[in-house]
Amino acid sequence: MGKFVNNTEEFFTFCKENEVEFVDLRFTDIKGAWHHLTYRMSAVNEGNIEGGFPFDGSSIEAWQPINKSDMLLKADVETAFLDPFTADQTIILICDIFDIYKGELYEKCPRSIAKKALKHAEDIGIADAAYFGPENEFFIFDDVTFVDNINEAGYRVDTEEGEWNSNTNYKDMYNTAHRPGTKGGYFPVQPTDSMVDMRAEMMQVLEQVGLEVILGHHEVAQGQGEIGIVFSDIIGASDNVQKYKYVVKMIAHLNGKTATFMPKPLYGDNGNGMHVHQSLWKNGKNLFYNEGAYGNLSDMAINYAGGIFKHAKAVAAFTNASTNSYKRLIPGYEAPSILTYSSQNRSAACRIPYGAGEMATRIEMRFPDSTSCPYLAFAVMMLAGLDGIKEGTNPVGPMDEDLFELSLDEIREKGIPQMPHTLREAIEGLIGDNDFLKPVFTDEMIEAYQHYKFERDIYPDEGRPTAYEFKSTYQC
Repeated sequence: MGKFVNNTEEFFTFCKENEVEFVDLRFTDIKGAWHHLTYRMSAVNEGNIEGGFPFDGSSIEAWQPINKSDMLLKADVETAFLDPFTADQTIILICDIFDIYKGELYEKCPRSIAKKALKHAEDIGIADAAYFGPENEFFIFDDVTFVDNINEAGYRVDTEEGEWNSNTNYKDMYNTAHRPGTKGGYFPVQPTDSMVDMRAEMMQVLEQVGLEVILGHHEVAQGQGEIGIVFSDIIGASDNVQKYKYVVKMIAHLNGKTATFMPKPLYGDNGNGMHVHQSLWKNGKNLFYNEGAYGNLSDMAINYAGGIFKHAKAVAAFTNASTNSYKRLIPGYEAPSILTYSSQNRSAACRIPYGAGEMATRIEMRFPDSTSCPYLAFAVMMLAGLDGIKEGTNPVGPMDEDLFELSLDEIREKGIPQMPHTLREAIEGLIGDNDFLKPVFTDEMIEAYQHYKFERDIYPDEGRPTAYEFKSTYQC
């Protein structure tokens, strides 16, 4: 698994050998969505591969004004892979954005920001490599409908695994009654696990596009799954998240279903997280390893975690980037909102995986989710961690007790900090705490991001009544 081509010459050879007809250029916006435009293979040459492809940057949310809209897509040929879903042979290239007005990588391009974050770690002499291993959970639903009008709002999701279907009379099939139930989906076999073949298809296609797949399994919630892939460097891991989401959504779609990485689509059941394993390296040495210490963690690793916790609100603005994110981060659903670290304990925001030796010692941040843009989420966590190393920041912990059993009063009495409770709290935290990002993020990028989140997510969400508000308030 891994790269299919290593340079421009190999790219054109690979395209010829595979009879490629179209080149699909992909790039990521600040909310993490993939965009694309497609060239005929005959129109692609060494000149535009090296020099860039022009496009209109004003049509992308929170990017360029119309009077400075011309930008370039700079293709990274080492990311090339064949699209497994197109009727005609198409090769995909992941791109960075180049700002022709400033003559540099675009300050709002998430992939370029992640590259700058790694360069910053090198420049300050701490690390020359950063490895990230995201674990993206997802739901597969049979049907999703929603309405959002001035006088009505609502949604309905359905999966044949849902316990609410126990009394459903199906017209074209009988009711099997094999369902995992709420919070009952962890590792059941067929027929309770209805997604075995679909996950297998996802795993096979993920390998076709260059990811190294380890395992797949049903997750805790009804209709929920996860596929484990091998870690990579900060850019490769971010690229892999985009590929992963694309493949999962497309395989579900082609099977007549729909996939979502939304953190909390089901009330009362577990949500989707994106746990992120991470470590820093220098000269081939794992800087997070200290044999015999707690969890084999070095002081640097603990300070790195301390930096993330210190800047938790600002970090959450990027790692938990939707209003829905904070419906997942509540007690009782294996969602770690308590900012401490622990060896093995999954109720802590930072877990130290069990039994890791020198090459595998790492920390696992468990609060992020897939509404984040992976390039920005990984870069922000690393910048916060580097600040923690620089300042010698120590987090609360370690704590090996079951934190889910603690009451809110007990959490406060123990002085354990928590994740923000809303996206507004996170964005306001970013507004007041962003100096640690300044070596990489420009003021313009931070300003654009916080305004975008207020205008697109926070204000619209806060201004809408909900079904529960009618239930609790209408008769007042």
